[in-house]
Amino acid sequence: MIGLKLKEHPSTGYRICSEVKEFSHIAQDILAHHEHWNGQGYPKGLKEDEIPLLARIINIVDAYDVMTHDKVYKRKMTKMEAIEEMNKCSKTQFDPNLAKEFIKLLKEL
Repeated sequence: MIGLKLKEHPSTGYRICSEVKEFSHIAQDILAHHEHWNGQGYPKGLKEDEIPLLARIINIVDAYDVMTHDKVYKRKMTKMEAIEEMNKCSKTQFDPNLAKEFIKLLKEL
């Protein structure tokens, strides 16, 4: 039940942003931020360049944030563990070019 509710948050964010003039221009990006590069994401199953650029960026940043913070259901990863996971998910979940650039930035920090 929680998993299904959690999967509704892109649609909820889309509806909220659509109604607020200052955020309406990013509503589609919010809706698509859980789409995966390989088409296995949600809610529409978009893939590759069908996914808006900002949504692809949000996907990467959000995933890194989730990986590197403790959750009730899992312990946080170290920066290097998260980088390994991001490399592993490049070309499936993440845009490989954006993931490469994000990882490059992380290594510089």
